[in-house]
Amino acid sequence: MANLIDIDTYKISEAIVSTKDDSRINSLIASVSQLVKTYCGNSIVDHYSSNKVETFSVNWSTNLVQLTETPLVTVVSVEERDDYSSSYTTVPSTEYFADTTLDVIYRVSTQGGKKNWPGGPAAVKITYKAGYADCPADLQLAVIDLVTYYLKNEHKARQTMQGASIQNNTSSSQRDNVAFPDHIKRVLDLYKNF
Repeated sequence: MANLIDIDTYKISEAIVSTKDDSRINSLIASVSQLVKTYCGNSIVDHYSSNKVETFSVNWSTNLVQLTETPLVTVVSVEERDDYSSSYTTVPSTEYFADTTLDVIYRVSTQGGKKNWPGGPAAVKITYKAGYADCPADLQLAVIDLVTYYLKNEHKARQTMQGASIQNNTSSSQRDNVAFPDHIKRVLDLYKNF
C-alpha cells in the first residue's frame, strides 16, 4: 500500500541533503506509514482511487452500516443477500442513502422510509472509494515528526553517547496514550476511526 509521505518530502522538511541515511529513512517511512494507518484504523490514501470491498454481518435489526474507510468519496455498489447460501443481489441506488458526513450507508425503501438490512453473516457487501487523493498536510507533518522520532531514537527511554546520557519521556501526559508524543498523537487522533 501507499506510503503517506515520500523521501523527498521528508528530506525537504528536515533540510537533509545527504543520501547516506536514505535506505533507513525509506524503511522508516514505510513502517511509520503503516503504523499510522493501523493506529487510525483507516488507510488514508489507499482507497481514494481503488475500490474497497467491505462485507457486514448483521446480527440485529438495523438500517445502517458504518464504513471502515473515511471520508467516503463515492459508492460503487451496494449488495445484500437474505442468507449465507444465497448470492448477492444489487440494491438499486434509490434504495440506499450514502451519508458522507458520517460515512454510513442507510437502507431505505423505494419511498425513502426506513428499511432494515437482511440479517446474517456477510449479509451486506459495499464497494466504495474513500480517503484522500494526497495525505493531508497536518497528517504529513505528524508522519514527518514520527519518522524523525524513530530516526533519532527518541523512542528509547535512555541513551548514552560518549559518557553523556539523554533521558527521553517515552510516554505522554495524555491519559490512555499509546506512547506517541503529545503533538503527534493530537494530529493522529483527528484521523482515527473510533
